[in-house]
Amino acid sequence: MSTLVVQRTVTITSPNGLHARPAELIARTAMRYESEIELLQEGVRVDAKSILHVLTLGAAQDSELVLEARGPDAEHAIEALADLVARDFEPDESLSQDRSG
Repeated sequence: MSTLVVQRTVTITSPNGLHARPAELIARTAMRYESEIELLQEGVRVDAKSILHVLTLGAAQDSELVLEARGPDAEHAIEALADLVARDFEPDESLSQDRSG
C-alpha cells in the first residue's frame, strides 16, 4: 500500500521572513497532524514539526517553500499550513469567533 504524498508550493510574504514566531506556529500546526510533514527550500528538507529545523531554512520574504506531507491526514495538514502562510501567520479569526459557547 502506498502512502499519499501531498505537496504545495507557498511563498513567504511576511517582510520579516520566517523568523521565530512563524516557525513556532508552523511547528505547532504541523504537530496537530499524524502525517510526516516536511518543508523544502532550495534542496534543503526539514521536519516541519521542529521549530529549530524550520528556523534553519532562513526563509526570507519572497522565498518559496514546498510543503510536503505523507500520511493519513496529509491533505488536511497541507491545507492548514498553506492557510497559515497565506495569512502571514496571523490568527484565523473564524476559529476564535466560534468559541463563545
